[in-house]
Amino acid sequence: MIKVNNLSFSYGNVPCLENISLELEPGKIYGLLGENGVGKTTLLTLLCGLKKPSKGEILTDGVEPIRRLPSFLQDQYYLPDEVAPVNMAAEAWAKDCGTFWPNYSHETFLKAMATFENNPAQKMNAMSAGQLKKTYISFALACGTRYLFLDEPTNGLDIPSKAQFRKVIMSLTADDSTIVISTHQVKDLENIIDPIVILDCRDVLLNASVEEISSKLFFDYGNTAHPDALYSEPVPGGFIQVYPNTKGEESKVNVEALFNTVHAHKELVKGIFSHE
Repeated sequence: MIKVNNLSFSYGNVPCLENISLELEPGKIYGLLGENGVGKTTLLTLLCGLKKPSKGEILTDGVEPIRRLPSFLQDQYYLPDEVAPVNMAAEAWAKDCGTFWPNYSHETFLKAMATFENNPAQKMNAMSAGQLKKTYISFALACGTRYLFLDEPTNGLDIPSKAQFRKVIMSLTADDSTIVISTHQVKDLENIIDPIVILDCRDVLLNASVEEISSKLFFDYGNTAHPDALYSEPVPGGFIQVYPNTKGEESKVNVEALFNTVHAHKELVKGIFSHE
C-alpha cells in the first residue's frame, strides 16, 4: 500500500506539486493521467525515492521511499520514458542487471521478449527506439517487483507492439503488484488501466475504479443531445457525451471523454466522487 499525504514538491522556487494526497492499493494497474507539466513524472520519481518531497510524506508499506533502503529498492522498478542504449546483447545485459532484484526471472524476460518479437541476442545499441523500449519493458516485468512505475511506456511503440504491451502487462505481472502507468496515450491502455488517477498540480482530481466511474457518470454514444451533458464530442454517426448517471445505467467508460469532462468541471466532478 502506498499512502501519499499532503505532498508538495518544487523545482527551486517553482512549485510543481502542492498538497497532493492519494492511496495506491495492491493488485491494481493505475492509469496516471494529467495535462503536460502537472507533475506526473515528478510524482513517479517521488514514489520511487529519486526525489525528496518538499513537504508532506510518502509511505510505501510504512517506509519512506527517499530512505532508499535495499529492502525497498529490491521490490520496486521505475522505467523512465527515455531509455539508454547499451553496448551489450539484451540477454546478457538483463542477466547482469537482474542480479540486483531477488525475484528476477530470466524466463519471464525471454517470454516478454518473445511476445514483443524482440531478439534477445541483439545488441541494445543496434536496436530501433521501439525495440529498445520493448527490451526495457521486458526487463521491468522480469524483475518481479511488487511496485512497478512506468512513465509513458507506449511512447515509440507501433500499433502491434502496443497490443503486445497490453498482453505482457496482463500476463506477466503478479496479482498483488501495484502498477502505476503514466500516459498520454489513453487509447493504448484504456482496457487495462483500473483505477484511473487524474492529476492536477494542486490536486488529485479523480482516483476511482472504472466501476465507480461508470456508476456515477454515463457515457452516451448516440445522436440525441442531453440537457445535462458535462462534455460532448462529435464521433462518426453522432457524438459521445458525458453526464451524471442518475438512473444507474451501465455504459462503457471512454477515458479521453472522462479526462476532458474532469478538466472542464474539476470541482463538480470532485464533488460527484467525494467519499466524505
